[in-house]
Amino acid sequence: MLSAWIARVPSGYAWHKYDLPPDAIMIFLRILAAIIGMLVVYGTLRSAVRTLLTPRSIRDPITSAVFILVRRLFNLRLRWLRSYASRDHWMAYYAPVSLLLLLLTYLAFVQLGFMFLFWASGLTSWGDAFTVSGSSLLTLGFAKGDTFLQTVLDFLAAAIGLVLVALVIAYLPTMYNAYSEREKAVTLLEVMAGKPPSAITMLLRYYRNNGLEEMHQSWANWEEWFAYLEESHTALAALVFFRSSRPEHSWVTAAGTVLDAAALTLSTIDMPFDARAALCIRSGYLALRRIADIFLVPYLENPHFPDDPISISKSEFDAAYDELREAGVPVKGDRYQAWVDYAGWRVNYDKPLLALSRLTMAPETPWTADRDPASTS
Repeated sequence: MLSAWIARVPSGYAWHKYDLPPDAIMIFLRILAAIIGMLVVYGTLRSAVRTLLTPRSIRDPITSAVFILVRRLFNLRLRWLRSYASRDHWMAYYAPVSLLLLLLTYLAFVQLGFMFLFWASGLTSWGDAFTVSGSSLLTLGFAKGDTFLQTVLDFLAAAIGLVLVALVIAYLPTMYNAYSEREKAVTLLEVMAGKPPSAITMLLRYYRNNGLEEMHQSWANWEEWFAYLEESHTALAALVFFRSSRPEHSWVTAAGTVLDAAALTLSTIDMPFDARAALCIRSGYLALRRIADIFLVPYLENPHFPDDPISISKSEFDAAYDELREAGVPVKGDRYQAWVDYAGWRVNYDKPLLALSRLTMAPETPWTADRDPASTS
C-alpha cells in the first residue's frame, strides 16, 4: 500500500536533493506506474466508447491505427493479385479482420494498463504483474492478487474484459442489420441499371418499361436510402468497407449511378422539373460528404462549375446525350446548356464519390470507378 511505503520515508528527508533513498525512488516509480496504467485503461475504454457506442462519426486514434495498419498489410498482398475478382475476394476479409484485431488490441491495452496497476499495488515482479493482469482480464482465475487492493483490481479487470467482448458482440448484429438494409437497394439497382450499373441504362430502361414519369417515386426511395446511408455509415464507420456479396456490386457505384441518373434527368431530359430528383441529389452528396469526412477526404463545400472542374469530360457527356436521343428519349435542344447544367449538379458529389470509390476498391463502373479521383475535365 502507498501509505505504508510513504511511512517508511524519513520525515526530515529533503526531497529536492538528488541522493534519494531506494524506498523513495520505488514510491515514485510505483506512483508513476499507477498513473500510466490508469491512462492506458482510460484511453482504451474511451476508444471503445467512441467506436462502439457513440452514434456519430468520431475519429479515434486507436481504431484508425488498427484499420490503417491492417489495410497496409492487405495492400502488400494485393500487389501480387492481377484480376479484380481475386482482389475483391481478398478485400472481403479486410473489415472483419480489422474488427477482430481491434478487439484484441483493446484487450492487449487493458492488460498492459492493469499490469502497471498491479505492479504499482505491490507486486515485485513485472512477470507476476503481467500474469495476474491477464488471468484477471480473461477471467481465467489461475493467478490473483493477495491484498485487498489487488483483489479490487482483479474484479475490475475481469469486468472490463467482459464488457469489451460484449460490446463487440453486440456491435456486429447492428452492423449486419445496417449492411442488409443497404444491400437490398444495391441488389435491386441491377434490375434497372444493369451490370455494371449505368445511369444511361437506368434511364433507358425506365423510359422503355415504365415511362420516365415513374422515376418520381424512385427518387424519393433513393433519397431515403441516402439518408440511411449517411446515418449508418458515419455511426458504423467499418461498414464502409464491408463489400457486397457479389463482386460487381458496390454501395459506392450504386450511389454514383443514381446521382448521375438524377443529374441527367434534371439537366438533359426534356420533361418538367422534378423536385424529388433535386432532393435526391442533395441527399446523396451530403451523405457522401459526411462519410468522406471520416477519412479526411478533401472537397469544396460550395463548388461551382466551371471554376471547379469535374472528372466527366464533355465528350463523355455528348456520347450519353446522343445515346439517349437515338433511343427516342426526349432531350433538351440546347446541348451545351444541358452539359453545363449536368456539370453543375455533378460538381457537388464528384470528388467525394471518386475518393470513396478508390478507398473501397469499388468495381469498375462507368463515370464512377473507371477514373482517377484527381482527374478533371
